[in-house]
Amino acid sequence: MDEMKRKMDDFDLELSTIVGLEELKVQLRKWTKGTIMDEKRRAICVDLGRRKLPHMAFLGNPGTGKTTVARILGKMLSSIGILSSDKVIEVQRTDLVGQYVGETGPKTRKKIREAKGGILFVDEAYRLAPITSGQHTEYGVEALEEIMSAMEDDDLLVIFAGYSEPMKRVFSSNEGFCRRVACYFQFDNFSCRELAEMLLIKMSKQGKRSRMSGFKLGSCCSVESVASVIERRTSEKVRNRINGSLVDHMLNNAKDNLDLRLDFEASGDELFTITLPDLETGLDQLARLDLD
Repeated sequence: MDEMKRKMDDFDLELSTIVGLEELKVQLRKWTKGTIMDEKRRAICVDLGRRKLPHMAFLGNPGTGKTTVARILGKMLSSIGILSSDKVIEVQRTDLVGQYVGETGPKTRKKIREAKGGILFVDEAYRLAPITSGQHTEYGVEALEEIMSAMEDDDLLVIFAGYSEPMKRVFSSNEGFCRRVACYFQFDNFSCRELAEMLLIKMSKQGKRSRMSGFKLGSCCSVESVASVIERRTSEKVRNRINGSLVDHMLNNAKDNLDLRLDFEASGDELFTITLPDLETGLDQLARLDLD
């Protein structure tokens, strides 16, 4: 099998493990195939000019899989030699911006050096260009300018991530941003059914270190029944604010409810079986949180 085709197949396989995001997957596959084909052209000595790293913006709400996709891209770009490492260094404003004059530059450059060879993933990037003015705002702009300068490096890919609307401030705050950032990907919110699919997949693939290791879902917990519970017990606003994180909250709360309802004589499967009412109670606890 052609090596490039194998690498594309590996990328497809990684993407297939992600629930939902179908339109995004089409975009990513098209972009990835183009990138791999260009590398094949270079391999037969076709001069395509200087290779420019495809710095990116990932736009969407929290919990929509942005970090997961960044890790998959890191593996793919490393496998075809565009990056020398598949590491992804995640940073937020607090990792880059200092409290005092002279701190921000060194802090930001340290993270850039740490990410060299791989991906620098700047989460909530809009916080580097806040609405209000003041000294701390200038520190954020300083960090952004340091990152912009580092984007000329041949062995560092930068991904800026955050809510779609606030990210427009980042786009407009630095005139070089749109020149350097080549790819924009939109991450949509997950549907109730997709969240239910995530929950069932998560329960079927629990690692030994997971809090849910050894636990299972009751026979009534089908994708359809869990999706119905999610739709009835949560608002669209709550779902869109946390997306995939809802699954972890739901399961952790459901496990707590299981512990609460069992008596000390419980034994066998009942000690490890999470039922649909447990999941409902778990969502009720989540719905009471003030997410405004």
